[in-house]
Amino acid sequence: MYAEKAVIRVHRDLQVHTWFYPNPEAESTIILVNGSLATSASFGQTLRYLQPLFNVVLFDQPYSGHSRAYNGNQLLIGKEDEALILLDLIEHFRADQVLSFSWGGVATMLALAQRPERIKRAVITSFSPIINPAMQDYLARGKAYLAACDRQQIGNLINETIGEFLPPLFKRCNFRHVSSLDEHEYAQMLLHIRQVLELDSSQYMSCVSNIDIPLLFVNGTWDKYTSAEDALHFGNLAPRAEFARIAHTGHFLDLEHKTAWQDTRAAVESFVLREVREEPVRPRQLALAG
Repeated sequence: MYAEKAVIRVHRDLQVHTWFYPNPEAESTIILVNGSLATSASFGQTLRYLQPLFNVVLFDQPYSGHSRAYNGNQLLIGKEDEALILLDLIEHFRADQVLSFSWGGVATMLALAQRPERIKRAVITSFSPIINPAMQDYLARGKAYLAACDRQQIGNLINETIGEFLPPLFKRCNFRHVSSLDEHEYAQMLLHIRQVLELDSSQYMSCVSNIDIPLLFVNGTWDKYTSAEDALHFGNLAPRAEFARIAHTGHFLDLEHKTAWQDTRAAVESFVLREVREEPVRPRQLALAG
C-alpha cells in the first residue's frame, strides 16, 4: 500500500515521522496510536481492514522507530505530552476518528478529554481502567527489567504474558524488536510504568468522564491483563461507551489468528461506519498543560 511519508513538528518542538495512506474514495481520516515499546509497524493487520474505508495516519512517538533519529536523546516524554502530540497530529491531518492499542489508550483518552472538535468517535483496544493482579505483576516485573536494561528478560516477559497467544513468528519478531531497543526507549517505558503505578486508578482515569463522543472498547476474552470484564468499568466513566469482546483472543487481538482478525474487523467496522448521533455537549472539566 502506498504511503506519503513526512516528518511533522509537534508539541515541545519535537518531530514525529508519519505515514499517510490516502484513500481517494474516503471522506474520513483515522489516526492510530501505538502501545508502549511498539512502533507503527505493529498496526500492519489493522491497516489491512481500515485502509479500504479511510485515509489512515500512522506515526512513531518521538523516542521510537523512525522518529527517534530526528529527536536524539530528548527529555523523557510523559503521557500528557503524548496527548498533546496526538492533538497536534489530529489537527495537521484533519483526522476525525482515532484508534488506540494498549497503553496508547492513556494518551488517547487524555487527548479526547480536551474534546478536539474534529474527532467524532474513537476505538480503544486492549485497555481497561483497572490495574488487576495480573497487570500489577506484569508491570512490577517490567519495571525491574527495564531499570536493569535486561534486554532478554524484557523480551521474554512480553511474550510470556501479554503476548502469550501470539503465533510463533510474531513472538520471534516481538522478541527481536523489544530486546534491541535503545536504552532511552526503555527509560520511556519505565517512566510510563511509574506514572501508572504511582497514581490511584480513579485519579488516573478521571479524564474519561469528560469525553462526550462515542467510544468503543475492544478486548479479548483470553486477555488476563486488560480483561473484557475490567473494561466494562469504563461504562461508569464514559457517557457514550460501548463494548466488544473478541472470543478466544488475548491482548494482541487481530495479530493472534485469522478468526480474531475477522472478528476484530467486524466489531470495529460496525462502529466506525455508523452514523454519529448528535448529543448535547457536557461542560468542559479538564485541561492539559501546554
